[in-house]
Amino acid sequence: MRIEVLVKPKSSKNELCETGPNRYTAWVHEPPLENRANLAVIELLAEYFKVSKSNVSLLRGSKGKKKLFEINK
Repeated sequence: MRIEVLVKPKSSKNELCETGPNRYTAWVHEPPLENRANLAVIELLAEYFKVSKSNVSLLRGSKGKKKLFEINK
């Protein structure tokens, strides 16, 4: 399954919220430096969909706020 995620880095909370069909907003503590925010979002998605982190892959948007992820179940 492919999902679009809007990432809000340097937030006071770690949270994932569904905003539409296959669209989510993720708030993470980590700053957008050295891929840390992306890794935090991958952790959130893995917990939310109850899969391992290796089943979550970033397809597009590694440097922007809008990202496309693929979740393999």
